Amino acid sequence: MSEPLSSLAHTPFTLRPFQNADAETVAQLVTDSVRGHWVYSAEQFPEDVQPDRVRWVAEQGGGVVATVRLAPFGSGVPDALRLDLAGEGAAFTPLYLTLLGRLPAGFTRLLGVTREDWPEKMGFFASAGFRNAWQSWGAHLDLAGFEFAPYQPLEERLFLDGYEVERLEKDASDSDWAALHTLYVQGSADAPRNPTTTPDALSAAALREMVEREEVAFVVRWRGQLVASTRLTPHGAEVETEHTVTNAAHRSRGLATLVKARALAWAKAEGFIAAGTGGTVLNLPMLRVNSRLGYVPEAMWVTWEQGLEQGV
Repeated sequence: MSEPLSSLAHTPFTLRPFQNADAETVAQLVTDSVRGHWVYSAEQFPEDVQPDRVRWVAEQGGGVVATVRLAPFGSGVPDALRLDLAGEGAAFTPLYLTLLGRLPAGFTRLLGVTREDWPEKMGFFASAGFRNAWQSWGAHLDLAGFEFAPYQPLEERLFLDGYEVERLEKDASDSDWAALHTLYVQGSADAPRNPTTTPDALSAAALREMVEREEVAFVVRWRGQLVASTRLTPHGAEVETEHTVTNAAHRSRGLATLVKARALAWAKAEGFIAAGTGGTVLNLPMLRVNSRLGYVPEAMWVTWEQGLEQGV
């Protein structure tokens, strides 16, 4: 656990602004800090030149051992700055105190995100007076053990009621793309969210471009109309399943379970070995869907919050 803030009048670290020469080391520190959950490269860490972004590093023994960054959290949470830390936990508090005197203007709170099983970050946020405000879940599914057969009766029953599942092809009609965006907007409005699970809003054109470029979408039709959808994003040998939504008039029939099961069956047939997903713990319906499909929950993601009393 990090030391109390009041105990660090003196620090064994040399603190200074990030420089481009630090990029490779910082990329490795950040990769290590997330336990390889994501892998970062030096190219992802240029010097920040925007006034609302700032990164510092801590040196010890002639090398960079920790880093901290403040940047806008995202358009879904416009009043918040995100505080990201990586590296030697003992350096987090002096780095944080240094950045408190350099806060970009126009924000009213700080948010930090970490997994509950990463003690150096959990300890820092607790000792620095942040509030454990929101929890999110992540889960993985081993596709080698996934079979669609248990969902066949559901598919047959829904077929008799007029529902059919298909992959949305890239040459789908403009009306289908418009309907997909309508579902996306409805799902974004209806699904419980917290700052960590609130993505930037996508226009109809941006959603279509993203699906055509890097995603795979599956939909459910009812009498020709799109009434449910889910999207997959391939990452190497895995896929991420995301933004599953059912039209409000067609819920509680199992459409979310079915469309997600069909998407997972496709992913397995294409040679992917695992699927991941996640969301806020408040989204109980989707938690139930993923439990039925066999996803195994991981340690929770915690979003910590610290108010800035007068804004900055």
